[in-house]
This record gives sequence, C-alpha cells and structure tokens, in this order.
Amino acid sequence: MIHIICVGKIKKDFIDKACSDYENRIRKYTKIKITQLQDVNIATEADAQKAMEKEADAILKAISNDDYIIALAIEGKQMDSVEFSKHIEKLQMEVKGDITFIIGSSHGLHEKILKKANLLLSFSKMTFAHQLFRALLLEQIYRAYSIINNSPYHK
Repeated sequence: MIHIICVGKIKKDFIDKACSDYENRIRKYTKIKITQLQDVNIATEADAQKAMEKEADAILKAISNDDYIIALAIEGKQMDSVEFSKHIEKLQMEVKGDITFIIGSSHGLHEKILKKANLLLSFSKMTFAHQLFRALLLEQIYRAYSIINNSPYHK
C-alpha cells in the first residue's frame, strides 16, 4: 500500500480536485491512504525549528516500523520517472509494511524524519508549494504504476 503523510491541508479547490483524480487513478493499481496532519503555526522564523519538531513527532506516530519511508527533501536523490517506477516495483516485492511518502510543511522536515527515512527523494532543486507538491507526487506515483503495468499514460 502507498501511504502519504503530509503536513498541512490543501486550501485550493483545483489542487484538491487534481489530488482526488490521481488518488482514484492509483486505486486501480494499489491501495492508497493519505494522512493529513495539522501544521504548526509560528509567530517568528525562530519558532520554525520547534514547529518542525512538533510536526515530526506527529509524523512518527503515523509511521509503522515495517514501513519503507521516503522523505521528500530538496537535498534528496533525483530520479526520472522510469527509475522511480522500478524503485516502487522493487519495494512492492520487498517491503513488509507500506511505502510511506512524507511531505513536510512549508517549514520543511525535521532532522528526526530525515534520519529515519530510508530514502530522501527530490523532484527538483526548485522549491514547490507544499500543497501543490502533493498533486505532483500523486501524479508521479500514478505514472510509476502506469509504467509498471505498461499503460499508455507514460509516453
């Protein structure tokens, strides 16, 4: 099963619709669960580290010990879509728990999460809005399953 843990909720209808569409498409291939956690509001940038630590504690509670954890981080490994699909296919056969993706809040991910992750994955050196990134991740997961199943979606 694919499990996506994300901090913060989607506030734009068009992003929510895109996410729902890709979730439904993914369900043709595998189970998917999205756990949406509350982001921590901060008064100043100095509070960001404390906020990330509180968010990390909530993330850790949502993870099982058998999960393969992929943290989305700008400093992570970059893959093209075919490499990503091969990695997902391999994990499906080897992992006892879920393949769990973690999207942090706009503050990022605390070091606790980065250290716990089996893989740090980066889509780009660019910064994306974390709400929009959920749709990007879902699209890439759907594309990966399309490649694995020889669907014409990936051209």
